[in-house]
Amino acid sequence: MSSKYLLIASSEPYTGKSATILGIAHQLQKKNIKLGYGKPIGTCFNSCDTLRDEQDLQFITQTLNLSPSQVKSPLLLLNEKTILEYLGKENNYEDQLLEYCESIEADLILLEGAGNLTQGNLFNLSAEEIAQKIDASVLLVVKYEPLLIIDQILAAKKSLGNRLLGVLINSIPHEQLDVLENTIKPFFKSQNIDILGMLPTDRLLQSVSVRELVSQLKAKVLCREDRLDLMVESLTVGAMNVNSALEYFRQRQNMAVVTGSDRTDLQLAALESSTNCLILTGHTPPQQLILARAEDLEIPILTVDFDTLTSVEIIDGAFGRVRLHETIKVECVQNLIEEHFNIDLLLEKLALVN
Repeated sequence: MSSKYLLIASSEPYTGKSATILGIAHQLQKKNIKLGYGKPIGTCFNSCDTLRDEQDLQFITQTLNLSPSQVKSPLLLLNEKTILEYLGKENNYEDQLLEYCESIEADLILLEGAGNLTQGNLFNLSAEEIAQKIDASVLLVVKYEPLLIIDQILAAKKSLGNRLLGVLINSIPHEQLDVLENTIKPFFKSQNIDILGMLPTDRLLQSVSVRELVSQLKAKVLCREDRLDLMVESLTVGAMNVNSALEYFRQRQNMAVVTGSDRTDLQLAALESSTNCLILTGHTPPQQLILARAEDLEIPILTVDFDTLTSVEIIDGAFGRVRLHETIKVECVQNLIEEHFNIDLLLEKLALVN
């Protein structure tokens, strides 16, 4: 039989498309469906980051145990250089897209969309255009935002029509699950839109590894470089007096604490709390007793050239927006998909039911 295509798309970036692919692929492979994976548009936006999509491709290939014939590197990298070079040309990429997809050997090919439904319009590779050209069904992934998701999903339906196979709503606060199940899901059913999955918020999936913080902060690791796989779930700025800090630190879990390199009192307080990473700003080397205590407690200490405000902005932007390259996160999302996603209805809609 000819391959079927499922495009996993989103209305905005960082909704969890890659996580969704890893989760549903795990379920599909358990049903002995031969899968393929591709990402026609590599959404890299600066010249120094062009390898990111290849890193994602390699990780997905290894996690799903796909052969080289089952995966395909991006057709184009959507960065400023590509856009400027393309202006004025009349190549619509249609033939290249068909060749790209047909070269993947699988019964069901999962294609990861760009950052939103319109990205790629310049190249005639928006989500709607890709779906039409290769006769693909679309699974829309949206991140729960109570004031946005209804309009986002209705707009996607208007754009994609019957190609919209269903929707997965991600990062739902636990207290909102009943409202979605009893009110919003039936409304979409009346609009001929199936909600295939509703995934509750998970602290682990919103977390970031210390290794990723080192990369994003361009930090120097002062100790415990062997513990960079620790996961950080919250961010705390140590700028108060030590008594207030101790009380505050005790209320948090798996923190990254940002504080001045001259605040030895706060550094010690942080190390005695649920801290997974200590990030020092300023150019004063930490005292030896701090490094020795961190070594004993197996807590990495990083030093950065940024000021505290800039460091906090970078870290805050990392939560929930890093690539899914930690095994513990993959296992988490696979469990969430197994529990909260209707894989049998997906297969029925794709006509892949035995």
